[in-house]
Amino acid sequence: MEEKKMMFKSNLYEKAANWLAGPQGKISVLVVAGLSLLLSFFDIPFCGIDAAWAAIVLAGVPIVRGAAIAVAAEGDIKADLLVSLALIAAVIVGEYFAAGEIAVIMQIGAFLEERTVAGAQAGIAELVALTPEKAHRILENGEREDIEACEIQVGDMIHVLPGEKVPTDGAVISGHSSIDTSVLTGESIPVDIAAGAEVKSGTLNQYGSFTMRASSAAEESSIARLVRLVEAADAGKTRIVRMADKWATVIVVLALLTATGTYFATGEVLRAVTILVVFCPCALVLATPTAVMAAIGNAAKHGFLVKEGDALERLAEVDAIAFDKTRTLTVGRPAVCGSFAAKSGFSEEDLLRTAGALEAASEHPLGKAIAAAAKERGLLQQETVSTKCRVIAGEGIVSEGDERTMMAGNLRLIERYGTGVSAEAKAWREAVLARGETLVYLAENGDLLGILSLSDQLREEAPEAVRELQERHLRTVMLTGDQSAAAMHIGQALHFDEIAAECLPENKLERIRAVEETGHRIVMLGDGINDAPALKRAHISIAMGGHGSDIAIGAADIAITRDSLAELPHLFDLSRKLMTTIRWNLIFAFTLNFVAIILAAAGEMGPVAGELIHNAGSVVVIIRSALLLRWRLHTKEAEKPILLQNRRQASTMVT
Repeated sequence: MEEKKMMFKSNLYEKAANWLAGPQGKISVLVVAGLSLLLSFFDIPFCGIDAAWAAIVLAGVPIVRGAAIAVAAEGDIKADLLVSLALIAAVIVGEYFAAGEIAVIMQIGAFLEERTVAGAQAGIAELVALTPEKAHRILENGEREDIEACEIQVGDMIHVLPGEKVPTDGAVISGHSSIDTSVLTGESIPVDIAAGAEVKSGTLNQYGSFTMRASSAAEESSIARLVRLVEAADAGKTRIVRMADKWATVIVVLALLTATGTYFATGEVLRAVTILVVFCPCALVLATPTAVMAAIGNAAKHGFLVKEGDALERLAEVDAIAFDKTRTLTVGRPAVCGSFAAKSGFSEEDLLRTAGALEAASEHPLGKAIAAAAKERGLLQQETVSTKCRVIAGEGIVSEGDERTMMAGNLRLIERYGTGVSAEAKAWREAVLARGETLVYLAENGDLLGILSLSDQLREEAPEAVRELQERHLRTVMLTGDQSAAAMHIGQALHFDEIAAECLPENKLERIRAVEETGHRIVMLGDGINDAPALKRAHISIAMGGHGSDIAIGAADIAITRDSLAELPHLFDLSRKLMTTIRWNLIFAFTLNFVAIILAAAGEMGPVAGELIHNAGSVVVIIRSALLLRWRLHTKEAEKPILLQNRRQASTMVT
């Protein structure tokens, strides 16, 4: 019986400890501690003692315990040690409110820091979930067996059905289909495949079925390598040390030496204790987090979710920005952007009307885009077309009637039906292909009616946003998995300094790493799963949150919630204003502490006055930081980058 009671108490204690260590428990502790400080401020006792003791015990004891362990076990001196000394000194002289206030302020800062760091591994679990679990292996006797994807070996024959993910890398042996490769390349338009084509794991088979020969085992596939890239990039990312911790050793030594020297010089313990109280770096500790929290609130009002506490601080240090193309600079879906009428008397509207009717029931992204364009212009009407439509995977759609056969698809489809292409049409086609656009041919009974060109459209706000970033002396880079022609067309239109096309996730990661290793700081802006490794590796990363993948958002430090680039220049201005505010706060905090220490050492200020100055300094820092909540740069001329050296070096960046 006693043993059961002991086990029950042990389990209860363990559950309570876990709850207190979790977010809800820590918030509850901070709320109780804050209420106790409020009672103490109005001199309302609790159970006959100063209510601030609740804050001291709940918030202060863990700080003192942690600082003691850090010093004893690792010899590590941080701001927590000086805070502990100040807290103990305040208790000794009976300033319980000051002790509780110090403890609560420090615990609030620690909680915010923990919450931001907790998201560092977000997205990796979702990325692992992309890895296919099942596969259909074809045996030597022609029968098919279902196996775990992890059992695939090099050389296995695998059958992939419509709607399934490709289980591993390999080459198509037979069949036709369209593959959505956006998970790896970011391309918005599916890729048509046939025998001989290479396919990658994790990509989505949309329409037809095909048979492939595996060229790698599942653990060495493209999607598996992508998972490892994200994990490695996150592990190699340096965390920023708190400003107070950077100076902690110096401050602690100075505080102890000053307090000890004052005691030996005057023989008054009260002066020494007062010095420790005013030496407490509360204003210094508040200088950064209060400004950061206010800046995060400002960013939220302008459509940015800041996920990492030091993200805006790091953003102020960058001298280059790398963009993904698809769904970042562009809207991420194909749209009709041009047409060529090949038949005499056949207008552009006739071409779009006929193509729209043929593609009205299509599930292919290109077909949907054509039907949408026809509908938008009021041209999508019921045509006299046979309902005997059939989709030819990887080629297009064919409607065979009693009097006419109509088709819409790629060049391979119309050539199969003997449709020729005139020299004029070929010239138009070459000009369009040079811009990276995709073509859909429309033919009737072997005669070419015309050609429609489709492409991913540039975001309306993108040109102005990129121009403003360049005015802020940022080098602009495009890293995209799309084809060279499409990338060059968009990149040159936006006057990018560097354009890299046909990049796989590892290529993007290497580009970012190469820039970082030369001493430059770069921000990566993307939306897709293929951007995740680069987002993790970059000095700072931003994801398109409106339609971006959960993995990209999880990997990024900041997410754009409004699905627009229009406010991106403001985010950079805000980060630089944040650093200006932090510097002002730090200078003010150091100056105030210095003056207070001199007055305390001279005996001109006791613990009560020291507490008032201590609190006044904290209030000034908070008010100064709060001004960031509504700040916006109203002048057209952007602030100059913080690091002049980085700006000078930008022109020498590795390309």
